[in-house]
Amino acid sequence: MRKFWILLAALLAAMAAVFGVLQDFDKAFVLAAAGAVSWFLSYRVQMRQLVESSDKHKGADLDSTDEDS
Repeated sequence: MRKFWILLAALLAAMAAVFGVLQDFDKAFVLAAAGAVSWFLSYRVQMRQLVESSDKHKGADLDSTDEDS
């Protein structure tokens, strides 16, 4: 899912650049803002995966300490 948001962000940034060159600044701004949102969503997905894997790892550590006692 993260790659989807990154690709979408890059596509929107490229489209914003094209509209900027064509001096259609309203559309360029909207596309650039949407690209920034897509980039933040990719970062959110990455952090969510990191936290979930960390929680699973901590859960495994807690289970192994329970077995030792």
